Amino acid sequence: MNAATVDTHCPYCALQCGMGLRPAGPGVQVVERTAFPVNRGALCGKGRTAPELLAPGARLATPLVRDAATGALEPATWDVALDRVADGLRSTGAAYGRDAVGVFGGGGLTNEKAYTLGKFARVALGTSQIDYNGRFCMSSAAAAHGRAFGLDRGLPFPLADVARTGCVILVGSNLAETMPPALRYLTELRENGGKLIVVDPRRTRTAEQADLHLAPRPGTDLALALGLLHLVVAQGRTDEDFIAARTSGWEEARAAAMAHWPEMVERITGVPVPQLREAVGLFCDAESSMVLTARGPEQQAKGTDTVGAWINLCLATGRAGRELSGYGCLTGQGNGQGGREHGQKADQLPGYRKLDDPAARRHVAEVWDVDPDSLPGPGRSAYELLEALGGDIRALLLMGSNPVVSAPRAAHVEERIRSLDFLAVADVVLSETAALADVVLPVAQWAEETGTTTNLEGRVLLRRRALDPPPGVRTDLEVLSGLAARLGREKGFPTAPEEVFDELRRASAGGPADYSGITYRRIAEEDGVFWPCPEGPEGAPEGGAPAVHPGTPRLFLDRFATPDGRARFVPVTHRPAAEETDDAYPVVLTTGRVLAQYQSGAQTRRVAELNAAEPGPFVQLHPRLAEQLGVADGEPVAVVSRRGRAVAPARVSGAIRPDTVFMPFHWPGEGRANTLTNPALDPTSRMPEFKVCAVRVERVGP
Repeated sequence: MNAATVDTHCPYCALQCGMGLRPAGPGVQVVERTAFPVNRGALCGKGRTAPELLAPGARLATPLVRDAATGALEPATWDVALDRVADGLRSTGAAYGRDAVGVFGGGGLTNEKAYTLGKFARVALGTSQIDYNGRFCMSSAAAAHGRAFGLDRGLPFPLADVARTGCVILVGSNLAETMPPALRYLTELRENGGKLIVVDPRRTRTAEQADLHLAPRPGTDLALALGLLHLVVAQGRTDEDFIAARTSGWEEARAAAMAHWPEMVERITGVPVPQLREAVGLFCDAESSMVLTARGPEQQAKGTDTVGAWINLCLATGRAGRELSGYGCLTGQGNGQGGREHGQKADQLPGYRKLDDPAARRHVAEVWDVDPDSLPGPGRSAYELLEALGGDIRALLLMGSNPVVSAPRAAHVEERIRSLDFLAVADVVLSETAALADVVLPVAQWAEETGTTTNLEGRVLLRRRALDPPPGVRTDLEVLSGLAARLGREKGFPTAPEEVFDELRRASAGGPADYSGITYRRIAEEDGVFWPCPEGPEGAPEGGAPAVHPGTPRLFLDRFATPDGRARFVPVTHRPAAEETDDAYPVVLTTGRVLAQYQSGAQTRRVAELNAAEPGPFVQLHPRLAEQLGVADGEPVAVVSRRGRAVAPARVSGAIRPDTVFMPFHWPGEGRANTLTNPALDPTSRMPEFKVCAVRVERVGP
């Protein structure tokens, strides 16, 4: 290991905070990287403690193969393990067809790994059945972005712009706990005289910072956005010049919004009309404004339309396509943005190209040196893929995900995984899903390999290798290369990250997410490069070297990415959640994250400091509901839905609506929140309805 400090990035959320890694004994310690512009040195507890997972006792260090006689996972050599995986995938495809083999990826994989995984599925396996857990992250926002603007990038502007705008409506995000270093931008916004409106059914740490907190009933964000747009129209606050010059479809969207009058919206959402009017005043009185959404409004069976309604509010008020204004999505997973841009999503090829586009297929096939007709078509979305396990899909290769904890209707998903003929998992720890596998492949972690990620701003970043993986551990690229060779693809699957990235650049060239002008050297020199960044812009000096494209920190300032350059209004109307409350299930459950844990908790639950801060699941409920149940703070309660039952201690708090309970989803076992959640899917994005389901709460014990 180099004795100098290595500049790199946190392995967790989509902020991708800059940090340094300095040698410390056999491992590394985290040091501040104050020059990196996104977090300016600040780190949350998860980032500070990330090196603890590099310790030998905290992670997998040898391949494991399930013994047919004992049923136990036993240590094995890499050759034995890879041969077993290749045989399992090959024999399944031969017996049942190529689409009987599935691949499930993760939003934490680097761009190089996501790209190679998509290529491996389509070229080495020839299967269409690939998707990833990022489908559970921001797919609804992505679909709405594409529908309205013609292009999906989480934030169409740098995060720093948030501090300089006049008003932010933050919808369904507890930024203070999910991305703590980003909270400074909201603090600076208010210090600069800007206003913050937070929309959340709970009074979270983030909501406590707001000038106005709107607490709608879960699942009613769509009605709320439409009610605000109704008031904008009624008060004559639309920007008619912007609408005429830069949009289309306004009349239909306007008519849809006007059907949602304020009193009706109050009845649906529980948000009083005076608060609706106050929100419109704060948003429209400011010279510039933004709407930022997160999983709250997106993880719904109507998430695409809900995000579309918030986009319509921005367009109608001229708060899009201008500096310091616009709609943005706060991506969740570390590479949730890049992870879907480069081919591990069921319907996409690298560069955000559509898999069913003949021109896109030709371009990527040429880079991959294969016949375009050999590439399979679009496959199933994430939950639909998991639902098909043990049926149409008989074998699965899974990388960087833990659906036994993170998928909706998790007990059913666990049953489907157990019913597979063959399961191989590549991971850094023995997750709950890996524990069910026939073969477990131990792979390198963030500090042990180099690769790029794309943060929530669309800024492509470089994670650098700071130390060698332990003996017995390989990188994901080495795993895929070894498997491809065993499946007859000796070439085309390099193991050097920069070589893979150079191929990705060629594959993405000319696509919506064009990385062709981005290099490892540029990323290092510029603290990241914003895509799209073509290799050279049109109009380069004749006879000279093409000019270097600067990257695109701010999208849509001149035109939107639609064929005519106009943003599209999409008419949407409120509809109920897929599952409404009734006498048997009278309370709404919503789920989310807490400060000390991350995603399925497979990694953070292994860090002592984080476990001490948040050791297990809980049920947050209002004092009125606790009194009705006769439950005191800390006593166990059962939350029951139509899909199952979860038990966890009560956390009694006035910071939540009386008709709502909240559970974090980081834990397995009897407190697994996703045992309860509803897999009803958004018709466009195929996002499950994590954020809304009907439950009843019961006292446990005498």
